[in-house]
Amino acid sequence: MKIAVLFPGQGSQFLGMGQEFVKENTASAALMTMAEAACEIGLGALCAEGPMDELIRATNLQPAITITNLICWQRFQEELGDTIAVSCLAGHSLGEYSALCAGGVLSIEDTVHLVSRRGALMEREGIKNPGGMRAVLGLDIRTLDAIIDNYQGGGVVTTANHNTPEQIVISGSLQGLDGVSRLAEAKGAKVIPLNVSVANHSPLVAAAIPDFTEFMADIDFKAPTIPVYFNVSAGLESDPWKIKDMMARQIGSRVRWCEIIEAMLNDGVDTFIEVGPKTVLKGMMKKITPKGTKVTALQFDSPSSLAGCLEYIHKEQ
Repeated sequence: MKIAVLFPGQGSQFLGMGQEFVKENTASAALMTMAEAACEIGLGALCAEGPMDELIRATNLQPAITITNLICWQRFQEELGDTIAVSCLAGHSLGEYSALCAGGVLSIEDTVHLVSRRGALMEREGIKNPGGMRAVLGLDIRTLDAIIDNYQGGGVVTTANHNTPEQIVISGSLQGLDGVSRLAEAKGAKVIPLNVSVANHSPLVAAAIPDFTEFMADIDFKAPTIPVYFNVSAGLESDPWKIKDMMARQIGSRVRWCEIIEAMLNDGVDTFIEVGPKTVLKGMMKKITPKGTKVTALQFDSPSSLAGCLEYIHKEQ
């Protein structure tokens, strides 16, 4: 069994996330308290009770999801022990910071500081440059890229997330999104608006990159102790300086998630565990894995679902 741990990002939030671990485990509660102090936000109350319109603000949501992921990871490590190793890590967009922390690249405190600053900067750019994101279903990446490349209308639009072979997210201004959506629908695609007000992974948030780069300058990045696949390249990297550069560029770059999972499959991964709220990444696995390829996709975000994951792992080991 070769295990990959995957961490979700924005869009996986729900009220109550991580709270069962926090209530039953003192180490989980301590992590939440540390995160609240690091970013000066009442994350515990926001995660537990919302309101949702406050939780989904980027400046709140990014540290909230990250600390929830890391609370789940901490419990997983404690229960898994030293007998079974995780082979590699990846995180979807924001989730990449959880992967860096789990892989020993960043401390927990630095991870929370980074995502809190990242969220504030991206929210700032979203206010200055309003836009959105839409899921395009039914077209492959080459077809959609060609539509965008040949688009002659106004506005800004780009491919933001290559999630599965035929589930791609576009990002940009309303005018650009409307124009490309019409062209995609004419090719047979289904286009679904996403409930976001920031055009993540697009030129509309690129002005956050210099400020985030400056903020990262004093943060200590180390070489990964567990291999990490990166969103920007869909490959592995061990040089801390190159990792830091990629994490700055990631704000405005395409999330190559489909390519990451394909690379993991090619490297022999057969068991994928989504560590964090909801099952978004587990659902994508089914659409990425080629027919006839036997893999197991698991997920947990509560003590009971963690117990189910551990039971499977120990049974198969």
